[in-house]
Amino acid sequence: MGAGRGVSISLDGVRDKNVMQLKKLNTALFPVRYNEKYYADALASGEFTKLAYYSDICVGSIACRLEKKEGGAVRVYIMTLGVLAPYRGLGIGTKLLNHVLDLCSKQNIPEVYLHVQTNNEDAINFYKKFGFEITDTIQNYYTNITPPDCYVVTKYISQPQTKK
Repeated sequence: MGAGRGVSISLDGVRDKNVMQLKKLNTALFPVRYNEKYYADALASGEFTKLAYYSDICVGSIACRLEKKEGGAVRVYIMTLGVLAPYRGLGIGTKLLNHVLDLCSKQNIPEVYLHVQTNNEDAINFYKKFGFEITDTIQNYYTNITPPDCYVVTKYISQPQTKK
C-alpha cells in the first residue's frame, strides 16, 4: 500500500462519552498526570479540543483552553498536542494544529500559546514551522520531570483585514 493512500485522518470532538480516549492518550503520551480541571477545560473549549483517528484508530489529540485576557480579548492555550509514536510524521499533528489555527482565524482570536519542555527539540521545531516563536522561558515550571524548565511558545495570528 502506498504512503497515505486509502488511509484517512479524521478529527472528532471530545465529549463526555469519549473523554476516556483523551485520558488514555494522555497517559501514553505525556510524563504528566492531568487533573479533572484539565478535562473540564478541554470539554468546555468545544471545537478547540479534538481526537485524531488514523484509519479509525484513535492516535492523537489536541486539547485547548480558551482564556480571557485583560480587556476582554480571548487567546487559546494549547494544553496538550500529541500523536502516538508509530503514527508521527504522517501529518496528524499538523492536521490537529491547523484545525485550531483555522478556528482562531475564523473567530478572530489573535494569539495561541503553549508551554514546551526546553529539551523537546522535536516539538519546538514543529511549532516553529507554523510560525510560533519562543516568547519566554520559565524556570522550574515542571515539578516531576527533568529538565524542569519550559519555553512559552506563541503564535500571533494576523487578523483578516476588513474591506472598506
